[in-house]
Amino acid sequence: MAVRHQLIRRPPQAVWAVLSDPTRYGEWVVGPSESTPLDAAWPEVGSRLRYTVRIGPWSTDGVTTVRHREPGKELELEASFRSLGTARIFLQLRPWGEETLVVCDEHPLRGIGATLHNSATETLLQLRHRGMLARLARIVKEEPQVIHCA
Repeated sequence: MAVRHQLIRRPPQAVWAVLSDPTRYGEWVVGPSESTPLDAAWPEVGSRLRYTVRIGPWSTDGVTTVRHREPGKELELEASFRSLGTARIFLQLRPWGEETLVVCDEHPLRGIGATLHNSATETLLQLRHRGMLARLARIVKEEPQVIHCA
């Protein structure tokens, strides 16, 4: 089980705003080049988005489904990638003072990815998460801050 964390210097609601925008999925997730919501209710439980992965001239689509969510706190996804099977991706947002500690936990569930899961694939997931969480942090920090006045 690949678990990684990243401190993002913005509050949880700023991180959640990016996670809850299905059109931005391809910006912060390592692999997909674009994403399209299949359901208008993202990130409601059961809502889906389609993503495209391109490697040179080759491309293929996958679908990600929301399996669990607590707005502003948790988002659990199941990514399905054709013959490779599915993976569970759990993102938890923990308030850390005025910042957010994002914890990402991912592991293969079904298919060849689960069958062949080993320490080498675990290392690849760790590298993927390093890039993914760094991208998420950059995108969140680039968003304009909303200042609430009392």
